[in-house]
Amino acid sequence: MKIRVKNGNWIEVTDLEKAIRQTGWYKEYQHNPPVESDKERHVYWADMHEKLIALKEQLNKPKN
Repeated sequence: MKIRVKNGNWIEVTDLEKAIRQTGWYKEYQHNPPVESDKERHVYWADMHEKLIALKEQLNKPKN
């Protein structure tokens, strides 16, 4: 499976459940004290997390 990430590149996902867990952690991470790039990272990982969740929902839809 592949998803297109925020910068336009494609990422291959080999373990969807693991990818959802990891992006969920990464989107919450920030340095202590926070740094300016934390905002960019949050946007990137939150976008990827949402796309993975949507992919999972799409794959779990019953086929008619």
